[in-house]
Amino acid sequence: MKTLLPCRLALAASSLLFSVAIAHAADLTGKSPAGVRYHGGDEIILQGFHWNVVREAPNDWYNRLREMAPTIAADGFSAIWMPVPWRDFSSWSDGGNSGGGEGYFWHDFNKNGRYGTDAQLRQASGALAGAGVKVLYDAVPNHMNRGYPNKEINLPAGQGFWRNDCADYGNYANDCDDGDRFIGGESDLNTGHPQIYAMFRDEFSNLRSQYSAGGFRFDFVRGYAAERVDSWMADSHDNAFCVGELWKAPSEYPSWDWRNTASWQEVIKDWSDRAKCPVFDFALKERMQNGSIADWRNGLNGNPNPRWREVAVTFVDNHDTGYSPGQNGGQHHWPLNDNLVRQAYAYILSSPGTPVVYWSHMYDWGHAPLIRQLIQIRRAAGIRADSVIQFHTSYSGLVATVSGASQTLVVALNSNLSNPGQVASGGFNQALNQDSGQLRIWTTGSTGGGDGGTSTQVSVNFRCDNGVTQLGDSVYAVGNLAQLGNWSPADAVRLTDVSAYPTWRGTINLPAGQAVEWKCIVRSEADPGQVKRWQPGSNTAFTSAAGVTTVGRL
Repeated sequence: MKTLLPCRLALAASSLLFSVAIAHAADLTGKSPAGVRYHGGDEIILQGFHWNVVREAPNDWYNRLREMAPTIAADGFSAIWMPVPWRDFSSWSDGGNSGGGEGYFWHDFNKNGRYGTDAQLRQASGALAGAGVKVLYDAVPNHMNRGYPNKEINLPAGQGFWRNDCADYGNYANDCDDGDRFIGGESDLNTGHPQIYAMFRDEFSNLRSQYSAGGFRFDFVRGYAAERVDSWMADSHDNAFCVGELWKAPSEYPSWDWRNTASWQEVIKDWSDRAKCPVFDFALKERMQNGSIADWRNGLNGNPNPRWREVAVTFVDNHDTGYSPGQNGGQHHWPLNDNLVRQAYAYILSSPGTPVVYWSHMYDWGHAPLIRQLIQIRRAAGIRADSVIQFHTSYSGLVATVSGASQTLVVALNSNLSNPGQVASGGFNQALNQDSGQLRIWTTGSTGGGDGGTSTQVSVNFRCDNGVTQLGDSVYAVGNLAQLGNWSPADAVRLTDVSAYPTWRGTINLPAGQAVEWKCIVRSEADPGQVKRWQPGSNTAFTSAAGVTTVGRL
């Protein structure tokens, strides 16, 4: 079973600072050609929580996010999906073991909850926004805890505020609510009521003005009209990012609904068209769960039409579908097989759509080195939500050519493709080759070697011994190549593996055959220019080659 890394030290150490040559692009705020609020299509989102964070770190999660803000930015994430900020005590009576307790059965907009205090949320959101990480709040407009006492928001029964105020609230459609019921329907809000609509509109504006909101993730969007999301965004934060969770198969629609015959892609694209927001690519998730790797091309993000690709928000797992560290393994309603997780990240981070990385995959379960490398490849190539993708079905596994703004990628997963020249013309460098050749990516153009991209890239293992640090500091490698910061401590590369602390290890891609000189440094995460300690004596020197291990000592 999965285990947590050592808590704060591992979290502080588990990121990779990009060199200047591959820093992620400036924010491309704006809407798509179809008017979708996708923020330029260049976002890479981190889900900033899992189901059990308030059980594993009660009242401390906002503090942890604040501390992690520089790391999250350095790892290449442009946005973070925050937990629901509203107070939820619905499962405190049983110690937090039941559903709720995460903001999904909230009872008022008070921000003093189990993730932390109102002040801590302001500090965390401010630190994240200040580091260039867009703050996206989880919003739950459909349902709340109706029965909890002492709520600051009181909505009496019989006034049309609740779904079961309707004459026939058990049906798909009824006289005062325009979405599916949630569980029994008794906790459902009638979002079409003018007072309920205004309540959320004002709260979204409040999150924007007071809590650094750069957008919203809308929970359970099958429970209310897509047009209502469009209106909320237009009225509160029109140019922000938004995404909806439409976890629903076509077979779930009633037989009288025209959408009963629609494909997965058509169902979720229809919601996006009406909400003017991107939508989670459950078409791709379904293929990951039930199809072969070759079938992944049938996700929304693989659609031939760029207007469909641009709205796809791709993911491997999240707090609902996947496992979480801690009690009962979290929810794990639809977890991906562990054997496919690395392939899945290789695909979503090298293909169109807006990728979301699950917190536990990144910072708890050891996939961070691969994910960082994939983010670097994506950023350098300029892959965006609407980038062109072409699949090559005459090979085993999944083979695709992806055309970014700067470079073209050839992606081969579990495939017998022997070289990129079989499917694409031009000169290619190998950017990724892992898992005995089952994860391979080639890229055109420069890979950051300073030689026009003509050299082969190789993976070199760096190790710094005696790297004793204090909280807030990490060990970095800095040296004479662009990939090592050109001796600038601010652009050094953080080493990420602290499993044998105080030894720090990391793998860095360098051009082959280069004379390399470097040193270990201890540096503040919050202040890139603050070097606490340099490796004493002469530089560590070696010639770069695949699989070489080079060692420094602090």
